[in-house]
Amino acid sequence: MGEKVNKSESFLYLSNGIKLKGTRIGAPGPAKGELVFTTGMVGYTQTLTDPSFFDQILIFTYPLMGNYGVPEASFTDADMLKSGFESKQVRTAAVIVSTHSEKAFHWRCSQTLDQWLKKQGIPGLSGIDTRHLAQIVRNSSHLTAILGNETPPSPSDFNPGASLVLPQVSTKKRQLIGKGTKRIALIDCGVKWNIVRHLLSLDCEIELLPWDTDLQKVDCSAWLISNGPGDPKETGNLVAQVQSLLHQDRPIFGICLGFQILALAAGASTRKLEFGHRGHNQPVQLLGSQRGFITSQNHGYIVEEESLPLNWKPWFRHLNDNTLEGIKHQTKPFSGVQFHPEASAGPQDTAWVLEDFIQKVAHDRS
Repeated sequence: MGEKVNKSESFLYLSNGIKLKGTRIGAPGPAKGELVFTTGMVGYTQTLTDPSFFDQILIFTYPLMGNYGVPEASFTDADMLKSGFESKQVRTAAVIVSTHSEKAFHWRCSQTLDQWLKKQGIPGLSGIDTRHLAQIVRNSSHLTAILGNETPPSPSDFNPGASLVLPQVSTKKRQLIGKGTKRIALIDCGVKWNIVRHLLSLDCEIELLPWDTDLQKVDCSAWLISNGPGDPKETGNLVAQVQSLLHQDRPIFGICLGFQILALAAGASTRKLEFGHRGHNQPVQLLGSQRGFITSQNHGYIVEEESLPLNWKPWFRHLNDNTLEGIKHQTKPFSGVQFHPEASAGPQDTAWVLEDFIQKVAHDRS
């Protein structure tokens, strides 16, 4: 199925002065954001709806995108966890691909990638050597980009916008999801739906909480701080709220941004990586063992290992650059990981991490 893509010419301007020409796909209009890349070969609908990519211009390094189209993408509250998506909308500011398939072939396909991006109001660019562009990102620090017309942007146009982004990706109201013997308070910083799906499969009832909920007024068996976009230090008073939870004994688990927030609450520090860890093939090691795991990751900040307080210990480490990928409290049921244990990179390599967390919840309630 499919329709011909509008072959309009467009340009990608990088904050380091590089200009690239490509063919427009998706919606018309300009876009601006941090330039990031992902190495995944498939799963572009899940990637594009991942709130952790909010307001970023995403490069797909795999050369062909769109060949299996997009499943039906209309949502109601009843099917908020529809398979194939991680939220209800595309979260990126723009999409950059090498070769865009104008036609799509799959039994679940209801529209092409181009049609979906148009409906979502998201611009894109094809005909770019995305592997070369990824090398540019890897060799530069904190690149931003603007997708536009032939008129070059001014240097001031590349300045970042507002830093507090959680209000734009978090749920607006508290809601209960599912039924189970353990109630997990899920602090929504831009949660991926697969985290919710996995918790439901582990006999959990979930209370999804807006990022700015007063946590002292929440009744739960345990806490989970979700993934999400942005700087962990730019999360309002959430770090302080999580810090107050550390005086209790209810289990706490953090994923990605949630891991960074937990570490800050414990007294550690974070810093921004030059181009981040993104993709389905990030290798990590379980410390104290020879076990390695392939993980899915999407983050631009890390926790600095040397800043960990004495009562916390490293749990996982990235095998490419030796950065910290997980931490555990020495005596209390507090832990977190930088990667996504609910994802299917291995495909089930690290699902046990969430299962281990839930077992601690069950033990504490026995």
